[in-house]
Amino acid sequence: MTLDVARLRTAFPSLASGIAHFDGPGGTQTPLAVGQAILDTLTGPLSNRGTSVASERRSDDAVTAFRAACADLLAADPRGIVFGRSATQLTYDFAKHLSRDWSAGDEVVVSRLDHDANVRPWIQAAERAGATVRWIELDAATGELDLDSLDAALSERTRLVAVTAASNLIGTIPPVRTIADRAHAAGALVWVDGVHYTAHHVVDVEALAADFFVCSPYKFFGPHCGVLAASPTLLESIHPDKLQPSTNVVPERFEFGTLPYELLAGVTAAIGVLATIDPGAAENRRDRLVASAASVHERELALRTRIEEELGALAPDVELHSRAAERTATLFMTFPGRRSADASAFLAARDVLAPSGSFYAVEPFAALGLDDVGGLRVGVAPYTSDEDVDRLLDGVRAFLAS
Repeated sequence: MTLDVARLRTAFPSLASGIAHFDGPGGTQTPLAVGQAILDTLTGPLSNRGTSVASERRSDDAVTAFRAACADLLAADPRGIVFGRSATQLTYDFAKHLSRDWSAGDEVVVSRLDHDANVRPWIQAAERAGATVRWIELDAATGELDLDSLDAALSERTRLVAVTAASNLIGTIPPVRTIADRAHAAGALVWVDGVHYTAHHVVDVEALAADFFVCSPYKFFGPHCGVLAASPTLLESIHPDKLQPSTNVVPERFEFGTLPYELLAGVTAAIGVLATIDPGAAENRRDRLVASAASVHERELALRTRIEEELGALAPDVELHSRAAERTATLFMTFPGRRSADASAFLAARDVLAPSGSFYAVEPFAALGLDDVGGLRVGVAPYTSDEDVDRLLDGVRAFLAS
């Protein structure tokens, strides 16, 4: 079904500001329903989890609903859904948990395509354990990972392979299932950073063969927090440091302190909004999410194609670095001889928000040879309108003419 952008936009009060938002890769705008869910949970009767009175039951229900909603979004087991302050925090926590069993001679594989949040925690954990870090290299010409370098990096000593499901910088979608299968054949665990991917595609953790999958709800209409999905059996085998009286039950053993029940309710509401993008979908929430994601993908692909074609006509004044065959509707570009920060500021003066920088993507930024030059990132979101795109393209042309 074709996405009704005008209908969807009415769910977002912030869009009345007149800003054309192309900053979705850094975080989307928030629907009213999400803010209302947070407000209602936080200001209604609310206590620590329990069953004796309504305030205890409401907090317990918020946790249960959160896990069920995230499980539907990710095609995962709700018993394996872990809440975290952010995807970065979850990755650091589990790098600490998992590396307890690493030792000198063990190996960890990371990629040149990843956000630093899926690189540095593993490098630092490996350094503490005396383990060796190996790399999956990035082909700068195509924007795709070199799987020959993956094969060269894997060995019987590989303990974990960390890879993104989609680059937050250039949008590349690597063949995660192929990477995971090769990693598993070597006996390694697979940690997948799905922060950028989840906002643009249907997620099926089992189909990806990800042992661990992390995402950030604020990239898909939700509040600022992180979510991890893993097999409950696998989580049972991991023993984190924790307070003596706190529960040892999975997944709660990985969630330190009292949970922010209002944020959990906000995530559940955000997933509810995602499930209504295609109003003709089935009653089952997972099926609705799949159908809605298909509508979003179709719409985003059309907008991405238009932006690429029109910016491509401006070469060599604009250089597009998003080139992979499989990628999200995120474009990263530079302006030879000019600063991308100036382009971003020029657009911002027209209320078109397209930030510049390296966006914590340290490795791909360096692999593309952009160490000393910023880039402009343009991200299409489900609520991006044709008028937004008109304003972006007009703004870039005006910047080049200025």
